Amino acid sequence: MLSRYSSAWFAAAKRRKAGDLTARYPRRRRSLVPVSWYHGTFTLSGRELTVPVARGCPGLVLRLDRDVPSPVEQIRSVRLGFADGRLYADVTAEVPVAVYPPGEGPDPARVAGVDLGVIHPYAVAGPGGEGLLVSGRAVRAEHRQHLRDRKGRSHAAAARAPKPGQKGSRRWRKHRRRQRAADARHARRVVQVRHEAAREVVTWAVQNQIGTLVVGDPAGVLKLDAGPRHNKRVRDWAPGQLAQALADKAAAAGITVHRVDERGTSSTCPACARRIPKPTGRVFTCPHCGQSGHRDLVGAANIAARVPGGGIIPPVPRGTGVTHRRAGRNLPGAGPNARRDPRRRPPSWPAPRRHLAGTGPPPRPRHPAGEALGESLAETARSTQARDTPSRT
Repeated sequence: MLSRYSSAWFAAAKRRKAGDLTARYPRRRRSLVPVSWYHGTFTLSGRELTVPVARGCPGLVLRLDRDVPSPVEQIRSVRLGFADGRLYADVTAEVPVAVYPPGEGPDPARVAGVDLGVIHPYAVAGPGGEGLLVSGRAVRAEHRQHLRDRKGRSHAAAARAPKPGQKGSRRWRKHRRRQRAADARHARRVVQVRHEAAREVVTWAVQNQIGTLVVGDPAGVLKLDAGPRHNKRVRDWAPGQLAQALADKAAAAGITVHRVDERGTSSTCPACARRIPKPTGRVFTCPHCGQSGHRDLVGAANIAARVPGGGIIPPVPRGTGVTHRRAGRNLPGAGPNARRDPRRRPPSWPAPRRHLAGTGPPPRPRHPAGEALGESLAETARSTQARDTPSRT
């Protein structure tokens, strides 16, 4: 813990000395600091994790809510942390690299380009006109629904917020606790979707014996200010996590991953190498040579040629050569048998129609039958007669 804090402090000091005033020194709450144990200091038996606490004292027994996915002999370290009202255990295990029969493993000479995007987290263009598109519309819907749900919770709890200088109430703390739990649940769902999408890419690469993946780095796009709505989409995108998940799974499958600059790949024709204005839709069409194709696959094909040492641009996948996959089947409302998102509220009864401003005079209220109706008609007749009678001067 002290080593991590010291490294972060000196890194911030070095950046501030270089002139970067946006760097901030690390701050850490004194309670519930993450603690790590390494191989030989802990015991794991089924779902019971025993970690040492002090010399001469019995170990602390923790009961896990699920089985550890790796064998016990492969586990190298355990890290206990606390976030959003939950204790969690991070397990680091040694995963062996996959072994394939002779002639069936990934070939390092077969290179594929990977373009990271918002609508399609991964767009892959391989040799021979083979391509893969992983749809991320389910996770985009999850982001929108979570934002809508968060705004609704905040609006409903606004009346319970303590005033400035007023001591907080239990109801407000309970609301904040539920909000943190909902945010953590949303983050876990999104991380799961990213790992599912990365697994689809690695599985497709193994089936096509692709041994090298060239991933475009969209660092330049992250620094553009395109308005609050688009900036929110970019923050939810998290391309760094997508690239890291792909690199981890590719390493376990024996596939090499390279990160390159993707600047200009989506606006360069792979056939004539001319720059054109970036298309606004999903279809790329070159006005010079007539080359057309999916915009993300065109960018992935250009990225494949930027492999270290130089490479050739593969043909843009199209038609039956493109494999479509969808990530996010674990999200609520995204399964084959799910009819709707359970967080969506059922529609309420239609509100009574009210008079709209600017649409003429409001309608006259209806009077009940009887004397009241006769009196209103008499008053209307007198007012009409007074208006039609000319005034005498």
